Amino acid sequence: MHRLVLAFINSMRALRYLAKHEKAVQQELVLFFLSIPLAAVIAPTGLSFLLLTGSVLFLIMIEVLNTGIEAACDAVSLDFHHEIQIAKDCGSLAVLISVILVAAVWSYTLWSVFFT
Repeated sequence: MHRLVLAFINSMRALRYLAKHEKAVQQELVLFFLSIPLAAVIAPTGLSFLLLTGSVLFLIMIEVLNTGIEAACDAVSLDFHHEIQIAKDCGSLAVLISVILVAAVWSYTLWSVFFT
């Protein structure tokens, strides 16, 4: 139980840091908090609600991992290295893929609710 408490404390420290210093995470947290009431109104089922809000949480998770990759790369070297560029670009691609997932889930749900 003690280990879980420490893990939670570490996680909250990371969330506080990201919410204060990372613009992308700030925007995605606002998106998440806006998505909860909106999804509650438009989701035809509980599963749809979970998919709508969960897709935004997935985006935040990927952004957190991307930020971690960038921080680790910057801790190794601030100089240009091709391998570091690839690592950062891969993290960025993961964020892009998760943004596409969010757009697809929300678009499909909105289309289903309003046009079928």
